[in-house]
Amino acid sequence: MLNVEQDQDLDAYLDDKPREECGVFGIYAPGREVARLSFFGLFALQHRGQESAGIATCDGHRAYSHKGMGLVSQVFNEDNLAPLIGHMGIGHNRYSTTGGVHIRNAQPYIIETMFGPLGVAHNGNLTNALQLRQMLLQRGVGLMSSTDTEMMTQILAAPVDLWNQNGMHVEDSDDHWIPRIRALMQIVDGAYSLAILTGDAIYAVRDAYGLRPLSLGKLPEGYVVASETCAFGTIGAQFVRYIEPGEIVRLDASGVTSFKGLEPRRRALCVFEYVYFARPDSLLDGQVIHQARQNMGRRLAEECPADADMVIPVPDSATPAAIGYSLQSNIPFSEGLTKNRYIGRTFIQPDNALRQQGVHLKFNALTSNLAGKRVVLVDDSIVRGNTAGPLVQLLRDGGATEVHVRVSSPPVRHPCFMGVDMATYKELIAHNLEIQEICDHIGADSLDYLSLPGMLDAISQTVGFKNTYCTACFSGDYPINIPDWLFETERNKLQFEWM
Repeated sequence: MLNVEQDQDLDAYLDDKPREECGVFGIYAPGREVARLSFFGLFALQHRGQESAGIATCDGHRAYSHKGMGLVSQVFNEDNLAPLIGHMGIGHNRYSTTGGVHIRNAQPYIIETMFGPLGVAHNGNLTNALQLRQMLLQRGVGLMSSTDTEMMTQILAAPVDLWNQNGMHVEDSDDHWIPRIRALMQIVDGAYSLAILTGDAIYAVRDAYGLRPLSLGKLPEGYVVASETCAFGTIGAQFVRYIEPGEIVRLDASGVTSFKGLEPRRRALCVFEYVYFARPDSLLDGQVIHQARQNMGRRLAEECPADADMVIPVPDSATPAAIGYSLQSNIPFSEGLTKNRYIGRTFIQPDNALRQQGVHLKFNALTSNLAGKRVVLVDDSIVRGNTAGPLVQLLRDGGATEVHVRVSSPPVRHPCFMGVDMATYKELIAHNLEIQEICDHIGADSLDYLSLPGMLDAISQTVGFKNTYCTACFSGDYPINIPDWLFETERNKLQFEWM
């Protein structure tokens, strides 16, 4: 199992979840304090990335930016927000996938171009980042960071003719940036939702598969875009629609203008948005995430019943699924674990004696509820398996006589190459062990997972229609081509001792 003493990401260890993807935000609102609105928009998207935060604004002539390591509330204050003037801006919360944890990799990226300032905030991951880096370096472009976002910024800044030397066709446009964005979309492979800042507009861009979410909202004075709709309510904006796969949307003095960037391909929104990533009050496909998770819990109860006295969640992300399981099974819902919601938000590392307590740093058992009870413990996912066992033991120590673990998603058996830190093959417990072996490993009385068809059916019941999603972490069916070197890098990491 993962060595607690060596693990430096306390929150990652204690949660055992895939790490959030990143949050992007963009706003065009003359007459409003866009830096302040961006701050609160990023605050609402904090769950998508906690390593760094940044905001860039523009007044039509110059760009202004501030970014730093840590949470939004740690990076920004009244003093550093005040200089961020202008009527348009973009913001970013980061969790690193490509590029390490360092201030030089924090976003947005801002550079000066022949057409004025250019800023880029990116959610996703490019699968051809290595080739793009080599291409830019060969053309004499200097790079200061290890992120694919900086490469995208440099590609946008270069003359379109530079990329047309490769025989690409890019339509003419009166807008300087539309041909560049289209050229970028033809060059890059992988997942990306972008908020782009220029001297006179904000652009929202989504890859042709729609792997990462991106939505459009309206303010009385303008428009906003954000990774999730939960950011709109925080700043008083109204949801308008989703940015379509392959679409470019421009926000400027004329309002909202849509352009086709690429032909849409197989729709492949990351299904983990429904399982874990998105905030429960966000809308995806027109429905509230909380309801989709309840439906997954209901389906889990149908597929994986248990003879028990109470249903409890692993707080907080599994609570809706546990409610659904309880409603469908008629087993009472209760709380068996309380969570310290702030332990993972500190930069102060516990000493070795505290770290050995593992989940006790973040969870405590409610012994009065658990004593003498047979418990169904509902979780939304098990990735590495490093906290499931300690949680089961915590419930037993709290008085539970039986612990039956039920997971409201299928076993995670494959890594993600599209912008989610899903762990490697050697770390994924379901890739290395069968379900009964995992059950024995975590010390549960029984363990079962929601099936992949059951999960997809539960989501389609919620949204009212069938859509296609990226399920690669469960099924191994990647919607985009994964380069051999990237795939083999993961395959070569298989040697790992679990038992």
